[in-house]
Amino acid sequence: MSALRRAPAGSRRDTAGFTLLEVLASLVLLALLLIGVYSGLRTAIHGVGSGTAAIERIDQIRAAQQFLQRELAQSMTQPIARNARGEDLYFEGSAHELRYVAPLPGYLGKLGPQLQQLQLVDDGHGDAKLVLSLALLPPDGSPPRPLGDPQVLLDHVRSGRFSYRGVDALGRPIAWTPSWPDGRLLPLLVRIELQPQGNDAWPRMEIPLRVNPLISSSQSGLQPLGDSR
Repeated sequence: MSALRRAPAGSRRDTAGFTLLEVLASLVLLALLLIGVYSGLRTAIHGVGSGTAAIERIDQIRAAQQFLQRELAQSMTQPIARNARGEDLYFEGSAHELRYVAPLPGYLGKLGPQLQQLQLVDDGHGDAKLVLSLALLPPDGSPPRPLGDPQVLLDHVRSGRFSYRGVDALGRPIAWTPSWPDGRLLPLLVRIELQPQGNDAWPRMEIPLRVNPLISSSQSGLQPLGDSR
């Protein structure tokens, strides 16, 4: 009976459990496995975040282009100011700012034509941003009333400029210029050149405006749009 009750020495050592060295080795392997899983998850999350940011940036650029294309094409010959001789001015344009009147789409369009101001302004961090400001034009001729806060159409712009092309009051061509010389007339074309930060692309836009009613297209003397230089 004593022989049956007594277990072999080797059996007692086998059932005693893992040694401390074995436990430490297992913990090290588990830690390495968790580090690998964490690194993979972090890389995946970073990739998803970068892809989402890139898509949002593309959407922002596309939305800004569509807005500018639509609104500038609808520019109207509605006075926004007067010059020193008391003549109505319909358009103001410089290399970094332009002002014109156009109707907005949607519910804002129900408010009638609005004074739109586009500006390239410093964002305080070495870049620029394209900002839109809107103002209502009261029917009694009083000064425009700002409509809401300025909206950023595009941020993180490395460089940019506006330029203009059209004809003067006598129908003589005006070559591309960074400042529109005669606000009594609308330019025929507005060029918007922007260079966003990074690898984002902004194709050069040349937007045709409505031709002034005082000048027929036969007097413009402009070459086809394909020859923009």
